[in-house]
Amino acid sequence: MLTACTKTGKKLCLGFDYRKETLLDLRRKEEFVCPVCGEGVLLKLGDQRIFHFAHKQGSSCRDEFENESSYHMEGKRQLFQWLIRQKIPSVLEYYDREIQQRPDIMFKHKGKKYALEYQCSTIPEKIFQKRTKTYLENDYVPLWIISSSHIHQKRKEIIALSNFHYLFLRSTSSGNLYIPTYCPEKHLFQLVESITSFTIKNAFVESFNYPPFKVELDALLEPEKKIHLNLSRWNSENERFILNWALHPQSGQKIFLHEIYNRGLNLFLLPPEIGLPVSHSLLIQTPPIIWQTYLFLDVLANKNPNDSITFQELTFHFNKRIQRKNIILRKLPQLEQLNPILAQIEYLQALEHLGVLQRKGENAFQVQRKIIIPKSNREREEAKQLFYQKNSNILSKNK
Repeated sequence: MLTACTKTGKKLCLGFDYRKETLLDLRRKEEFVCPVCGEGVLLKLGDQRIFHFAHKQGSSCRDEFENESSYHMEGKRQLFQWLIRQKIPSVLEYYDREIQQRPDIMFKHKGKKYALEYQCSTIPEKIFQKRTKTYLENDYVPLWIISSSHIHQKRKEIIALSNFHYLFLRSTSSGNLYIPTYCPEKHLFQLVESITSFTIKNAFVESFNYPPFKVELDALLEPEKKIHLNLSRWNSENERFILNWALHPQSGQKIFLHEIYNRGLNLFLLPPEIGLPVSHSLLIQTPPIIWQTYLFLDVLANKNPNDSITFQELTFHFNKRIQRKNIILRKLPQLEQLNPILAQIEYLQALEHLGVLQRKGENAFQVQRKIIIPKSNREREEAKQLFYQKNSNILSKNK
């Protein structure tokens, strides 16, 4: 850890830049204790790791708080200095005795109290949720920043995001969703924005790097919306996903395949209107091609022109699919205020832009035309080419 107290109660924070000679002199004169448990700690001033305090062997406090790597300590030290340079009141390793939690940095900004957690190691989802819930219940705004070492690019514009990564998803005041990351080795913030998931683990993203001296806290909390989704690449990735999935279906996927075949659909002959990108698809772990197919089967397939689709009807079928575990929702502790039905409403709005539906009042759509199911590969390819040629601009704007 980077903060300790002397026996006389003075606090020493190694988040500030001290000369080694100064700390050596302090170590000769003072004894240090942990501000959490009160046990004695040692001031380590080696050349291999950054200066830090360490509990003595056998300390009970060591079990309560995770052991930190040099990478982690250096990361939160740099983040602390970044806040201090902006004259933002900040406390490194602040221990809140009422909630018995110790954010890496507690700071206050524009009348709000923040708990910044810089996470380098993978922790259990339950611990992440518990910490976040406790912060929210005690008037903290949680700001979880994941180490950039966790973010791995698979292909151009595509990164792999696990359920753990999605825990760090946060929202701007205007509703833009993003994941903040930081690398202390490169001295770079990386903001993963415009996330559009197309499989459980893969997503199209826009990723931007900023050195700390070029980005202020407000820009980190409120990044501007940047969306540039290549729809032809989206389509090709969907095609790749369908092919891999059909060749190597897992047990849960077999249920989906069995249902669509029983309903007269072929996975390889789905119309281009199914599997569209929508902003809040990341609230749903199930890939868009699947949950949109379910929506088609449950709601759209049996509708004729001039028939209505109500939000109540949409919610009923959506909840039914969730209860059956046909649709799995993501656990997003920082975004519990967002209802996953948003993704389905955005999909209907996309269909409205395509002329399939028309909005009727606040809670309903009216069918304008039926979605045509291709009967052959040739028919599907022709429909797909015509669809993207005609609607690429519309879908880009809607996304």
